Amino acid sequence: MTPISHQIQLLRRPTGLPVQSDFILKEVPLPALQEGEVQVANQWLSVDPYMRGRMSEAKSYVPPFPLNGPLDGGAIGTVLASRHPDFKAGDQVSSMLGWRDAFVAKGDQLTRLPTTTLPSQLFLGALGMPGMTAWAGLHKVARLQAGETLLVSAASGAVGTMAVQLAKRAGARVIGSTGSADKVAYLKTLGADAVINYRETPDLDAELARLAPDGIQVYFENVGGALLDAALNNMALHGRIVLCGLIEQYNSNGQGSGPRNLSQMIRKRILMQGLLVSDHWQHYGDFLAEAIPAFEAGALQAEKTISEGLASMPQAFIGLFEGRNTGQMLAGLVVQPSFPGFDQQ
Repeated sequence: MTPISHQIQLLRRPTGLPVQSDFILKEVPLPALQEGEVQVANQWLSVDPYMRGRMSEAKSYVPPFPLNGPLDGGAIGTVLASRHPDFKAGDQVSSMLGWRDAFVAKGDQLTRLPTTTLPSQLFLGALGMPGMTAWAGLHKVARLQAGETLLVSAASGAVGTMAVQLAKRAGARVIGSTGSADKVAYLKTLGADAVINYRETPDLDAELARLAPDGIQVYFENVGGALLDAALNNMALHGRIVLCGLIEQYNSNGQGSGPRNLSQMIRKRILMQGLLVSDHWQHYGDFLAEAIPAFEAGALQAEKTISEGLASMPQAFIGLFEGRNTGQMLAGLVVQPSFPGFDQQ
């Protein structure tokens, strides 16, 4: 019997917030395994905000997803069969071949997971791209110092939760921003010194002034919008802003509001720098050398929000923009997939 793969493909380019009908699930046969190739069954799939940019045709740092083709994203799977000398059946591997339950790929598209007792799905979140993004932003871009005050937006997300914890380990004072009372409480368990519930804070500017009377030295920006305006007003002299994401604008069709007070960057000599984790991937081993022992010792924590099954991925993705996740959003795949309510071809 020919092995098959179930894949979620992009049927049309979303306008504003994506909807379920922008996606379609297809069943495709897997090709026969050739020399140097590996067959993998995915168990965990990552759902990340940056994927929204690749669903449009706007020019960016990576090409857009093609229509009627499988979407890509972080994945953890198990090798089922191998004709590559570096991989054997049973190996756990990471790849960027997500949004599908099985695939055949060349060996250079796979990375064997390090040997550890930690759950494999951590390598999609806190020990994967989101965790590395937080580490690179703090240490390679902002060069955060002990005693400085850091503000983190979307602090309860996959990148934000690691930024909070890594900054505390570096000796910083950390202020987080999130959108619910439960998330405020969770961030305090991670060590955040203060947390803003932006949905219930009518004057963000005044609240930041109260929480950081001497100014904010580093702002780890994941959102944009009103909090960026307030942060600029409360940055310290020679403050640094790590521009990691602008999720407030991802579904705006180019109509998102920009900062209204960029003059603060001149007056305070603020440095704002964009962050792409791929620019720093050569340091991934350094990050793991710090983070894996910390997780094994219980000094770092990771929360996850799990949706069940491949067919749940579009709704999980949409949920990122509605604040439905704490920590990393993942899809956990079942052995025998079923796809109720999903258009399938």
